Amino acid sequence: MVSPTPWRNDTLPELDLVALVLEAAEDKKAEDIAVLDLAGRTIVADSFVIVTGRSAIQTRSIADAIVEKAGEAGVRSRTEGHADGGWILIDLGYVVVHVFTPDQRQFYNLERLWGRVAEVRAEAQ
Repeated sequence: MVSPTPWRNDTLPELDLVALVLEAAEDKKAEDIAVLDLAGRTIVADSFVIVTGRSAIQTRSIADAIVEKAGEAGVRSRTEGHADGGWILIDLGYVVVHVFTPDQRQFYNLERLWGRVAEVRAEAQ
């Protein structure tokens, strides 16, 4: 296993962190949620969570909810993204979240980019 970068979070185990992200995203009605298992494939993260919001306003709302919920759990985050809300990246250490509008998600197509990694799809409720 690749050793983590020094700032990475050890507050929550990876699977609990993914569950936290999924819960926050689903609370904001995120769609087409996918979790990509990247453990051992990259030093960037062990998991990518990819979600879609119907509009830039919704993507920002989803991202804000994830950052807030992570902060409440003691997890530090770094956020980057388009000012227009088309793609927002949230780095939670071992878990990196990508919040896209439908057009941006289709354009970047991260699921195809990462090839045949283990993928678990979660349905937003």
